[in-house]
Amino acid sequence: MHLAQVNIAEMKAPINDPIMEDFVNNLERINTLAEKSPGFIWRLKGDDDNASAVRVFEYDFLIINMSVWEDVDKLYDFTYNTAHMEILKRKKEWFQHMKKMHMAFWYVEKGYAPDPEEAKERLDYIRMHGETPYAFSFRSNFSIEDFKNYKKI
Repeated sequence: MHLAQVNIAEMKAPINDPIMEDFVNNLERINTLAEKSPGFIWRLKGDDDNASAVRVFEYDFLIINMSVWEDVDKLYDFTYNTAHMEILKRKKEWFQHMKKMHMAFWYVEKGYAPDPEEAKERLDYIRMHGETPYAFSFRSNFSIEDFKNYKKI
């Protein structure tokens, strides 16, 4: 099995606003870095080769990022041990603080690419039930065995 992830963010301004310019200017570089990172499998893309224009939510200021990785350790390494971290440190420049859980991980069969509706369902689940093997984050880091043995609430 592989690890799927979704994270959402609420932009402070429309994607084409000057406030978002530096974020947008770094998208291609960071997406390319992800694709070349050990353990990367797949990422959600729209017509512009990133997911910023993919509309999943009724609220236009919410953007989505989805990807699949070999395992949680490879995703962690990309997130915190590459140039992605320099962008992550700047998120307050571009995005609102989200009070609700804005990320979820879950296991998928090898070769499977989840769709945004499934990601929304995982986010809703983690918000309602907390972290479980069905939807979790780096804090919990449930194993594949935990997932296989879990009975969804």
